[in-house]
Amino acid sequence: MTLRAVIVDSTQEDPMAKTPRPTITDDALFDLRWDRGRRDLMGPIRRLYGDTVDADAFLDRLKDQLRTHWRDRPDDLRMLDLRRDLNPDWFLSEKMVAYVFYIDKFAGTLGKLPKRIPYLQDLGVTYAHMMPCLKPRPGANDGGYAVMDYREINPALGTMANFQAATRKFRTAGISPVIDMVLNHTAKEHDWAMKARAGDPFYQAFYRMFDDETLPKEYEKTLVEIFPAQAPGNFTYYPDMKKWVWTTFNEYQWDLNWENPEVFLAVLDTILFLANKGVEGFRLDAVAFMWKRMGTGCQNLPEVHDLLQLLTQSTRIAAPAVIHKAEAIVGPSDLVPYLGSGTHAGKVSQLAYHNNLMVQFWSSLASGDTRLMNYVLKAHFPESFRRASFAPYIRCHDDIGWAITPKDTVFIPDMDAKAHRNYLSDFYNGSFPDSWSRGADFQVNAETGDRRTNGSFASLAGLEQALESGEDAKIELAIARIRLGHALIAAYGGIPLIYMGDEIGLTNDHSYLADPALADDGRWMQRPAMNWKTAKASTGHAARIRDDLKHILATRKATPQLAGDIPTRVLNTDHRALFVWQRLGDDRTVTCIANFTAHPQHLWVEDAEIIDVAQIDLLTNLTLTVAHGQIALAPYQMMWLRPN
Repeated sequence: MTLRAVIVDSTQEDPMAKTPRPTITDDALFDLRWDRGRRDLMGPIRRLYGDTVDADAFLDRLKDQLRTHWRDRPDDLRMLDLRRDLNPDWFLSEKMVAYVFYIDKFAGTLGKLPKRIPYLQDLGVTYAHMMPCLKPRPGANDGGYAVMDYREINPALGTMANFQAATRKFRTAGISPVIDMVLNHTAKEHDWAMKARAGDPFYQAFYRMFDDETLPKEYEKTLVEIFPAQAPGNFTYYPDMKKWVWTTFNEYQWDLNWENPEVFLAVLDTILFLANKGVEGFRLDAVAFMWKRMGTGCQNLPEVHDLLQLLTQSTRIAAPAVIHKAEAIVGPSDLVPYLGSGTHAGKVSQLAYHNNLMVQFWSSLASGDTRLMNYVLKAHFPESFRRASFAPYIRCHDDIGWAITPKDTVFIPDMDAKAHRNYLSDFYNGSFPDSWSRGADFQVNAETGDRRTNGSFASLAGLEQALESGEDAKIELAIARIRLGHALIAAYGGIPLIYMGDEIGLTNDHSYLADPALADDGRWMQRPAMNWKTAKASTGHAARIRDDLKHILATRKATPQLAGDIPTRVLNTDHRALFVWQRLGDDRTVTCIANFTAHPQHLWVEDAEIIDVAQIDLLTNLTLTVAHGQIALAPYQMMWLRPN
């Protein structure tokens, strides 16, 4: 396809004379994008690989690779590229809503997936994240994150042709298809790993291999164990190679050596191949671990952000319609750089998971105390980013790691970080007195006593226990907690992520215990299959939760002040039960007030910084009533207040 630009020469004496119609060729358009992006490539290349390769020669290789993929790009995707070049902040719109699902559990196969698109449209979804669907290794595969072939689809789900057909259907429906791209490691059965194991030195350099245990032991002194219960240590010895291999997550997942520039080119080549199959967004898995340095925890090192800038800006040249989301489940101080800070501002991943918002939601919900939430979110995070934003969520396929440190709790009187982590673990596994939660411990560290938590949104929020009790009052409170969580992520900023089944309150599923390949991973309890009978119900608790969410999302889409590029400001109200923040729109400010307790609460109008009290609650469409200078909130109520 050739994109034509008509240029009219106004100096022509004869207005009826035909003027030339110059064209912008595909190669010329590529050159324009290359010129735009080149300067954002050179810095990372020199910092990462300047001592390894000739930077200019490497840049030439990169340009050739990008041009090849651009020439292979389908016509409809080139048109999408052009639209998003003209509107680069498209993903920051208040109309964006994400849905995250396993293909097999949601639709069965890729061939059947398009039939479920109307359901997603009815919910308001514009961004469909299909959980790991690339070809995994056989047997245990870390839920699909041990990829054997990045250019093939998991045969249990279909073929690449099925995948392309599904992405076209999504695109036609106005929904952006998103998949996982595992960057830190490959399966040990990947072609690169097999060649390395066979002794090929070129591919051995793709991984971190050691001839003896000397260096691995030195590295281990400062490393943490990710799965201490099932995969202790960070290195594995292979007698057939007589080498140690870095295996951060599991023995069958070999860490890539990103210090090798050939690894960067090979991974980028794969990303652009998949982009040309219709992928519009990549969830970049385990990015925090990509770079290693002796004497550190080998997480969140500065080079990671150079790598992300290099990947993002390269993609922007050959496939501008594509965005990247960093999966960095890290502490607050480490999270901000994944959305760009300093020289990387506006140049790295466009989205990042807001893990801290999730942790603080559950912390405040259990304790009824928002002081820590207020401090962490106000102290550690800027009000906005340059062409980037968070992807807030309440639950996902993974566990909850209680990212609560003494550096933060020191500012909260009478709060100890370790004690609070233990309290939350006990509360959400249901062992704490009067807990309404039904979760479970995950990856208990016998040495430190630290635990993580598993459980579906509904079960952690009390719905499972409430339904078993049959008590209407408990069911009402559980539904209110779920509604509160969905309203929080819809209004806090960025693209809210709805995890499959949360919209109908699916509870824990323990059927995974009967499958030997899954039984040792408790995270499968929060990965139930979609219950379509429940999803179609017009009455009952599931219908109420779904209708609540649809209303919240529709209200969000009608509120420009909730767009991802609108600043989010947390307010200090000194009210322990309430969390208050503002979305600072150009025309009007939306003030959000959340009650994290099962009791009615009141807030002084001036503490909410509402000058003009003629406000309307967008969620109820009712004018705010102020009595004796105070705003009244029902148990677990959320308000979105905007001047009427």
